[in-house]
Amino acid sequence: MEKQLKTGTTTLGMIFKDGVVLAADTQSTAGYIESRNEKKVHAITRHIALTTAGVVGDIQAVIRLLKAESKLYQMNNGGITTNGVVTLLSNVLHSNRMFPYITALLVGGYDEEPKLMAIDPYGGVGTGEDFFVTGSGAPLAMGVLESSYTKNMTEKETVELARKAVSTAQERDIYTGGRRVSVAVIDKNGFREVK
Repeated sequence: MEKQLKTGTTTLGMIFKDGVVLAADTQSTAGYIESRNEKKVHAITRHIALTTAGVVGDIQAVIRLLKAESKLYQMNNGGITTNGVVTLLSNVLHSNRMFPYITALLVGGYDEEPKLMAIDPYGGVGTGEDFFVTGSGAPLAMGVLESSYTKNMTEKETVELARKAVSTAQERDIYTGGRRVSVAVIDKNGFREVK
């Protein structure tokens, strides 16, 4: 009988009044802990980033493709929008649905306003929510967000809530962990990691 590998993580995205906060744990697993310092929040352009959950090789391939296509678009047409990156990503994932990239991604960006979308491994796009959570620790983090989130929160309040939600998952979900909570903000000034 084949042993099933269990993997997990917790990532989240929240819109606040001036931008988007993305956060994730830093542990990667494959039946055991591979790393406690895995990067799961990635800038794609100066104003667009994503959180990653899934198979590391698939994630790395998707990120390389998105960065390359975004740079090409920038050279030929000017800056790509958040919707443009999400459409590209959705098309790539959908076209590989028979051999899917095993990923769950949240894309946050700031064009004229903050934007946040969730994308499943087959290219389905979730929109219209003020926050999304992915990964094995999602039920724990979602409970924290549902009890405390408001749309008019400040950046500082949103960052603190993101840390609390991911930390709650780290404490109770065996597949969520790492040495820290990785947090980034995307606003009119661009992408920046919060120390």
